[in-house]
Amino acid sequence: MAAAPAAAGSRAGRGRRSAATVAAWGGWGGRPRPSNILLQLRQGQLTGRGLVRAVQFTETFLTERDKQSKWSGIPQLLFKLHATSHLHSDFAECQNILKEISPLLSMEAMAFVTEERKLTQETTYPNTYIFDLFGGVDLLVEILMRPTISIRGQKLKISDEMSKDCLSILYNTCVCTEGVTKRLAEKNDFVIFLFTLMTSKKTFLQTATLIEDILGVKKEMIRLDEVPNLSSLVSNFDQQQLANFCRILAVTISEMDTGNDDKHTLLAKNAQQKKSLSLGPSAAEINQAALLSIPGFVERLCKLATRKVSESTGTASFLQELEEWYTWLDNALVLDALMRVANEESEHNQASIVFPPPGASEENGLPHTSARTQLPQSMKIMHEIMYKLEVLYVLCVLLMGRQRNQVHRMIAEFKLIPGLNNLFDKLIWRKHSASALVLHGHNQNCDCSPDITLKIQFLRLLQSFSDHHENKYLLLNNQELNELSAISLKANIPEVEAVLNTDRSLVCDGKRGLLTRLLQVMKKEPAESSFRFWQARAVESFLRGTTSYADQMFLLKRGLLEHILYCIVDSECKSRDVLQSYFDLLGELMKFNVDAFKRFNKYINTDAKFQVFLKQINSSLVDSNMLVRCVTLSLDRFENQVDMKVAEVLSECRLLAYISQVPTQMSFLFRLINIIHVQTLTQENVSCLNTSLVILMLARRKERLPLYLRLLQRMEHSKKYPGFLLNNFHNLLRFWQQHYLHKDKDSTCLENSSCISFSYWKETVSILLNPDRQSPSALVSYIEEPYMDIDRDFTEE
Repeated sequence: MAAAPAAAGSRAGRGRRSAATVAAWGGWGGRPRPSNILLQLRQGQLTGRGLVRAVQFTETFLTERDKQSKWSGIPQLLFKLHATSHLHSDFAECQNILKEISPLLSMEAMAFVTEERKLTQETTYPNTYIFDLFGGVDLLVEILMRPTISIRGQKLKISDEMSKDCLSILYNTCVCTEGVTKRLAEKNDFVIFLFTLMTSKKTFLQTATLIEDILGVKKEMIRLDEVPNLSSLVSNFDQQQLANFCRILAVTISEMDTGNDDKHTLLAKNAQQKKSLSLGPSAAEINQAALLSIPGFVERLCKLATRKVSESTGTASFLQELEEWYTWLDNALVLDALMRVANEESEHNQASIVFPPPGASEENGLPHTSARTQLPQSMKIMHEIMYKLEVLYVLCVLLMGRQRNQVHRMIAEFKLIPGLNNLFDKLIWRKHSASALVLHGHNQNCDCSPDITLKIQFLRLLQSFSDHHENKYLLLNNQELNELSAISLKANIPEVEAVLNTDRSLVCDGKRGLLTRLLQVMKKEPAESSFRFWQARAVESFLRGTTSYADQMFLLKRGLLEHILYCIVDSECKSRDVLQSYFDLLGELMKFNVDAFKRFNKYINTDAKFQVFLKQINSSLVDSNMLVRCVTLSLDRFENQVDMKVAEVLSECRLLAYISQVPTQMSFLFRLINIIHVQTLTQENVSCLNTSLVILMLARRKERLPLYLRLLQRMEHSKKYPGFLLNNFHNLLRFWQQHYLHKDKDSTCLENSSCISFSYWKETVSILLNPDRQSPSALVSYIEEPYMDIDRDFTEE
């Protein structure tokens, strides 16, 4: 009978359990099922109700369950962490618990980003997942943000060491557990607060890495003007911190969803622009303006970009950062490359660096090194490359932003271009071994390689710097500028005003300017190289705008035309991107230049070569139409000149003779109109529409516009599609009016590149769109009534 009261007491005790605990046990009297607990915690995490924290269980219960479920004691540690992290705690015990949790997650995170991943395969519930499921992430966010809470007028403080542990654990959880980064990104006040943690050097790298990951998944771009004391924060960064901070800036100053920009339809872009106008400046534009308002910001970026390897951080400081990289897995691939290079050089130079296992270090926080240890030069170079990558990207984005002229002026003043010229051979286009280039899991041609990415970013910067801006002449040195003047004098033409206005103290020094160095490596580039596209784009940007005979001759004298023709004809390049960039460059190089056409005819000196060239042109007019346009414009100018040299070129050049034939022009015109439609127009293929307009504008000048329209009509009928082409062209021209009449920059570019006034462009389009069916120059006059379809609504909201 004595047992009865005990049993009753036992039932009474069970009745006092919380509803959450009962639910976790699967109901009255049932055996606890770990899967049920985890499912309910997951449900609570999604809904914010029910089981969400370890503290909702008893510590005894968590200990009992851990024996069966092998949760590595994480729920119990979180239970204790909650109890020791209240507002009035001294946080000493709290930090000890964090030290216990940290290695459980860091080793798992290390395994997660390596190929082996043994730990995550063997464990049913990985530590990071359990940590998050029992409320660890939210608890650490609360602990980190304690300094924002005031008690009796005094703000709470936590040590840098404790903040560092919290950040480390949060980052490792983000790495391994899906959805954690996105949840943190939704906490806007927390994201803003993280910036304040970068004031301390001890927590800077961990904070920057976590912020970068969070911003990478954040749906709405953060506004830097909401960061407390942004100017003071950035101004107090040392150069190493500023370079790392550029990784965050890359996310905050780039317009969201701009990947593959050329593939976005112009309809969609126009609709977005209209929407943006009503909303005001975008977050990216606001962030760019905020950065440019920081005193000395651009100047410091220029110094970082042009700093020589010998001026970079000393060995001890870099080794300390490498240790951080060893922990911060965001840089694991970089570290992989650095470690391999270090080991290779150590074998040859007998200079060794001993990297400790994670967490092992001397009292001063540095790895154990011998007294005679020297950091391998290639590791220093790789370190500098990683910094310059981020800095050049930020400068490039600023150069393309609303404050472009302001940035251009500052970049020139702070001598970015001559500084990059001095680094060209030793760093940017240095000779390297294959091992120094290739990262773990990648090949030599992979664009993920730091060496390759730096080159591409450098070329993109040159392209942005030169494009339609008179500062492009800073790419030359004094002797080369004198050469431009001599070319103009010999040709008896006025010197380019921008050349005369160039500040000679800001140009490149040395034997060769940056443009000449680029041409040298361009001509040596292997046929399959991924750099060819970017190199051609960078050189073409130097020629873009109002055509300059002196600029063209400067490049022609250095064998650029022959190199391009070799790549197009003799190597029979297959890459569409490279072909397009080479055709565009060739067009700018030859436009209105008699000497260029003579050189072309000298190189393409057989019918066989010319047929290969034509085959490449005709294989894709989207890629070659800019060359077709330039040759057509040149032919028109040459035909109106009275000059023996011009007459000789007109009589001998195969290309000019080919383009001069009306059937050739009509064939191009028909195909150019046929391959584009309003719904598929992009920044890449809209040039086809403008090239077709150039052909018709020149026909109009010769009073042959009705003839060309009549021929188009006949070609339609011969293809058994009456009205199809001309209806499409009518819609395209309607869109052209909508697109170009509201965009000053585009209209200026059309005028400068064609030497045809924009008013003539507008008049020609208006004449073609004339609704009067009696007009011989109106498109509707050539579309038969049954096939008329010109009022289609092509707007895209």
